[in-house]
Amino acid sequence: MPLPPLLCVACLAVTQVLAPPMVRAVTGETDIAFYAGDQLVTRYVHGGTVADEKGTGTKPLAKPYFYPLVAPNGVTLTRDWPMKRGTPGETTDHFHQKSAWFCHGDVIPDGVALKTRATDKHVQGVDFWSEQPGHGRIVCVEAFKVAAEGGVGVVTRNEWRTADGDVVLNEKRSITLRAKPGYYSLGVQSKLTTPCGVTFGDTKEGSFGVRVRDEFALTRKGGTGVVTAFDGQKAAAPAKDPLPMWGQVTNWHDYSGTVDGKTAGLTLFGVDNPRRDAWHTRAYGLMAANPFAGEQSGFPGRKGQTDPVTLAKGKTLTLEYTLELHDGPR
Repeated sequence: MPLPPLLCVACLAVTQVLAPPMVRAVTGETDIAFYAGDQLVTRYVHGGTVADEKGTGTKPLAKPYFYPLVAPNGVTLTRDWPMKRGTPGETTDHFHQKSAWFCHGDVIPDGVALKTRATDKHVQGVDFWSEQPGHGRIVCVEAFKVAAEGGVGVVTRNEWRTADGDVVLNEKRSITLRAKPGYYSLGVQSKLTTPCGVTFGDTKEGSFGVRVRDEFALTRKGGTGVVTAFDGQKAAAPAKDPLPMWGQVTNWHDYSGTVDGKTAGLTLFGVDNPRRDAWHTRAYGLMAANPFAGEQSGFPGRKGQTDPVTLAKGKTLTLEYTLELHDGPR
């Protein structure tokens, strides 16, 4: 029996309200913009130059990053600095923590002479994390759109280069955006190969990192931030390091908070990686999933883990992460 006309109109209206917006990607010369409907969700910056730490000059991009990251309700989830300068009251520490990124703080190549070395004496190989003098660079050499079920996809090919320009890792990085009711899902898959063989150093400085906006930081005076872990541990502002979930091994962490009466947050998942992630999540606003850290990192969850992650020539290491940009608390 057909529905009455008014009821059909009401059903259509409900469907339109609940249906997620269409997603699309717009490729530029040095970045890729991801949209849900007319809203910019994120911009993946993979080339060009950036302002230096003092803002008096420019330097080549050290590694690709996502900026901004925006929840469906319009709340921007990550810090502006150093991509955008002059946001009132914003912190300007940790120049290398650019919104959201993937790299590692110590990649040790087999048989490659490092003429230029990292300034951090604890780094045995190439530092792709800190952007201090002697750091390596992740250089995008190709980017193109691909089909993605239920979303929009982009593939980029990167070379992880030493400060002297030698390639120690090749990476196929696949990025997929999907829109769901109440959240956006941003998937990042990294397939790593090496021309020489590498060891991923045992350091807490890695690997998939996010720097949330200052209002979410647990150290912020009057802040609204809450950190939640998969196993139920929570910490809320005001709080200091170490957080109870710091250095523990688990499936995800979430940073959430309230800005101008709107609550939103960001969950980082790293569930199916070959070695589960330990979490370098700090009260000041850093959230990072690290599959490479061992006992030397100081992470409580890696106590007794002395075998490093290695990648032999001709082999592939696949890592997968998902950023969930959500409305409301976790």
